[in-house]
Amino acid sequence: MTELDGVFRREWGPAVAAIARWSGDLDVAEDAVAEAFAEALRTWPRDGPPERPGAWVISVARNRALDRMRRESTRPRREVEAALDGRWAAMDSAEVHPVRDDELRMMFTCAHPALEPASQLALTLRLISGLTVPQIARALLQSEDAVARRISRAKGKIRGARIPLRVPPLELLPERTPQVLACIYSVFTEGYWSTAGPSAIRDDLCDEGVRLADELCTLVPDSCDAQALSALVLLHDSRRATRVDATGALVPLDEQDRARWDRERMTRGLSRLRRAEGAAGTYLPQAVIAAAHATAPTWNDTDWGLICKAYDRVVDLTGSPVAQANRALAIGFRDGYRAGLRALDEVSGDPRLARSSSTAAIRADLLRRSGRFTEAAEAYRAALRLDGSEPARAFLARRLVECGG
Repeated sequence: MTELDGVFRREWGPAVAAIARWSGDLDVAEDAVAEAFAEALRTWPRDGPPERPGAWVISVARNRALDRMRRESTRPRREVEAALDGRWAAMDSAEVHPVRDDELRMMFTCAHPALEPASQLALTLRLISGLTVPQIARALLQSEDAVARRISRAKGKIRGARIPLRVPPLELLPERTPQVLACIYSVFTEGYWSTAGPSAIRDDLCDEGVRLADELCTLVPDSCDAQALSALVLLHDSRRATRVDATGALVPLDEQDRARWDRERMTRGLSRLRRAEGAAGTYLPQAVIAAAHATAPTWNDTDWGLICKAYDRVVDLTGSPVAQANRALAIGFRDGYRAGLRALDEVSGDPRLARSSSTAAIRADLLRRSGRFTEAAEAYRAALRLDGSEPARAFLARRLVECGG
């Protein structure tokens, strides 16, 4: 049911965040929302969707959670109901926490310093974004088993240490902001370049990433890194509509219609970029790269020198093999394709890239542009042996045919 799938993508995070904040239990919240969607799958095809699907999901999930908590509680039933009713009413009281958005609140909650950063990120992506374990594994360049264990351990730590599911006071938010930034960017990235499934782009996750980044800038306006992240996602998102054609097929950057890029989002992104001056993290150089692409009048006018310098900074800050692979492609456009291939050789053996098709796809592109079509075809075959969205695989297959494969 396509409509239900869209509701799931939009409403999973807000529903889990609301039920978790009310119940104080992550497992109860996740299970209750899953049961609500299972009920929707049973009843909506017969009765039609409700007028307010999100409210319906939260209402059903709340009832399922309440049933479970009644069964599992040793306290009298009426006492449990009274306590939970009071907690629900308190959520709607006049007292407003500085973090107004339920999903952003849950991100700050999951960024508790007692949890290791990788577990914070995996847990938040699962609970708030509704990403599956395989999607999270691809985003974090980790195995599915490792991600599943991280999520399980994080939930166990929260339960065992009785970590409260509440947002810290305003003065403590800065120490958790870096992890929230990382989560927002992962949400947007999964939307902008979906790692699996029938679509290359998940509009719901792109919109959510842009919205959360903007909300975070309002919350911590003096954070240069928050401004840089907002600039980065806005500048990328300004090109979203041209990344696929009318059939859903991927359109590479050098073939996109720049006249259709979203100038309003581009202007907002460049404004955020100016406010981000002095940011120490990785989002600023990435935003510089996005701005270089967004402001180039044509593909041939792209400032590859600036882009390579920005990638140098990203690699220095993170040591990311993905950044090194993308840097190699930029070097290929700046210094020639052979230079790009040499740079790619320096990182292609990194085991963290074993599950990603990006290295093989970049190698194939450089070889194709060099006119080395036989070698390019073999690289495209290697990329196709790895996971990817259906449009991404279709794009690689088209390139393979172009190279005589």
